Amino acid sequence: MTPTRRTVLAAGLAALAPLALAPLAGAPFAGPAGAESFAAADLLVPGPLPEKVLGSASAPVTMIEYSSLTCSHCAHFHADVYPRLKSDYIDTGKLRLILREFPLDPVSAAGYMLARCAGDDKYFPLVEALFATQKGWAFTKTPYNSLLQFAKQAGFSQETFEACLKNQQVLSGIEAVRTRGSEKFGVNSTPTFFINGEKHVGAMSFEDLAKILDPLVR
Repeated sequence: MTPTRRTVLAAGLAALAPLALAPLAGAPFAGPAGAESFAAADLLVPGPLPEKVLGSASAPVTMIEYSSLTCSHCAHFHADVYPRLKSDYIDTGKLRLILREFPLDPVSAAGYMLARCAGDDKYFPLVEALFATQKGWAFTKTPYNSLLQFAKQAGFSQETFEACLKNQQVLSGIEAVRTRGSEKFGVNSTPTFFINGEKHVGAMSFEDLAKILDPLVR
């Protein structure tokens, strides 16, 4: 990599630095917390960027997930719980899932920016791939170089990768969603779920979710 390329990537990291939430990164989660409810009219207000949604708008249950791409509990959820949640609830019209970005650090923010830049049809596949390969890019000594290699495998060139990380509109939109989630709904760790307005904090198994969802979809 030439010095110019290194400078560009370093500048991208510096631009994302304000998103760092060091006190939250790596925080332990003991499982679902006590229920707290919020009005759907408030929760469903979209941010500056288009909402990322899976499932039918007429589904009886709406679940909002606030997640960070560098959160190991989020990666576990997407590896072990999400596939069955999708097949049993989302694909059957019972559940609508809204995924909202809540980056705990600049590296997670960069990953979400790439998913946004990849295009609407590639957003969820790229997010799932980032979670699946989290250890390979998120926790290396050179995470941006690792993320660049991931991006190239996903179809980015170095130029489009760098242009994406300098897209202030996307970065500001992600930051606005994270800030509103924190200030309006008390999101301060990931994953945090809102299921028909009821807040659940921390990692949940499929069985945990089913106990909540089944009474709502009957």
